[in-house]
Amino acid sequence: MLLNIEDYRRRTRAVLPRFVHDYIEGSADDGHCMRRNAGDLSGIELTPRVLRDTTRVDTSVEVFGRKWALPLGIAPTGLNGLVRPEGDRLLAAAAGEAGIPFSLSTASNMRLEDVRAAAPGGMQWMQLYVMHREMASQIVERARKDGYQALVLTVDVPVSGNRELDLRNGFRMPFRPTPRLAWDLVSHPRWSLRMAPRGAPDFANLTPSGSGAGSTSMQAALLARAMDQSLVWESLAWLRGMWKGPLLLKGVLHPDDARMALDHGIDGLIVSNHGGRQNDASPSAISALPRVANAVAGRIPVFMDGGIRRGGDIAKALALGAMAVFVGRPTLYGLAVGGQQGAAAVLKILADELVRNMTLLGATTVRDLPARRLAATLQAAEAVEAPDAMPLAR
Repeated sequence: MLLNIEDYRRRTRAVLPRFVHDYIEGSADDGHCMRRNAGDLSGIELTPRVLRDTTRVDTSVEVFGRKWALPLGIAPTGLNGLVRPEGDRLLAAAAGEAGIPFSLSTASNMRLEDVRAAAPGGMQWMQLYVMHREMASQIVERARKDGYQALVLTVDVPVSGNRELDLRNGFRMPFRPTPRLAWDLVSHPRWSLRMAPRGAPDFANLTPSGSGAGSTSMQAALLARAMDQSLVWESLAWLRGMWKGPLLLKGVLHPDDARMALDHGIDGLIVSNHGGRQNDASPSAISALPRVANAVAGRIPVFMDGGIRRGGDIAKALALGAMAVFVGRPTLYGLAVGGQQGAAAVLKILADELVRNMTLLGATTVRDLPARRLAATLQAAEAVEAPDAMPLAR
């Protein structure tokens, strides 16, 4: 019986080949940062208020003029087509049905136009890696023409983190067969049979016309996250010249960077350490969240990802200053186990848990949650000095 996200995580290990499972679960170096994400969340306490009318609990939020059914979105994750064929489309459709946004990664295995068509009325954001500025410009222009509502620039990958599980598994582009890989595939026949008619997935958005898979070197660079290290704050003017909609930075952990984002006209921030996959010494996302929220002081919305596994975790992030959270691994677990229905089931688990937690806390709207926070046992004591109310996104 699959009752929670951990149940889905365990089932994922059985249904996916090891190299795919390890790609999802992998972290930088020794995994300390990834464990801090979950550990610091577990140390936060929220104080219930009693004898409140919780007949109706409203989990909706308004962000950039759109109503989300939940303060939750699907984070950008690459190579979803390795988890399940057309994984990007399936996740987008699940998000659309749930009334929440889906963020498409530059490293997707389907063209952004095709993913957009899978949920034309849904909220879809485009995540951007900048390896080559001409290629990045083409992706931004295509996303603009196809109606993506927001652009998310990931800024915490000037170089790839040291992901040793991928190195041990020989996970690279192009895929090279080895005896170990062959045994891995034979041991997971359902996955192999699903994938066989389509072959190895590629990074479909690296060619503007869709006529090919892009150069091998560009594919390898994206997998290795070989980014343009000359990208600096002043470079944001280049993006602003192409993109007039909401522009967010993903991967901000320092309050000074949050203030710099304000100075450069950024519309939103996602507090994130890339799921613990970049710098193993980074603080947990939840411990960095209040400092970033305090730095922007409600002028732009602040979101968070990293370590969210329960609806109670969502409530904690909202209490400490987030307008909403994003999840990556949990919906991949659902995708692996049950395709679109599995991803939808994971979202429903989180939604039901959030409603239950809000009811127990005596919070009828997400705006009530900041008043329920109690001192949290985080790395830095001042981290719990969160704003008393979340801002409305402009």
